[in-house]
Amino acid sequence: MKFNLYHTCISVLDLDKSKKFYQEAFGLKEVRRIEAEDGSFILVFMGTDENPYMIELTWVRDRKEPYDLGDNEIHIGFRVDDFEAAHKKHEEMGIICFENPKMGIYFVADPDGYWMEVVPTR
Repeated sequence: MKFNLYHTCISVLDLDKSKKFYQEAFGLKEVRRIEAEDGSFILVFMGTDENPYMIELTWVRDRKEPYDLGDNEIHIGFRVDDFEAAHKKHEEMGIICFENPKMGIYFVADPDGYWMEVVPTR
């Protein structure tokens, strides 16, 4: 039996804002979309041509209040081939929320407060 990672789901309040964030910050594009017949939810899968793993953005029509992320001790990691350029871009976007220079990594926060770790390709 063989398992492969497929996607991670995060719940978002503003689907368009989240899509724009992941497009701009990480170069992800909409790969697939599922819409409920009654309009109650939309699932948007964001990914790249090079990697089959995706982030699923789940939007629920009736949700108005921000999601409780608890201690927000979870994150999604991105490996990047040009760490300095990525850091500069994310710094210009104003989305860096934590840096650990000793480990050579940093984190950015998306519009809903989820953290994404950025790690250089080593």
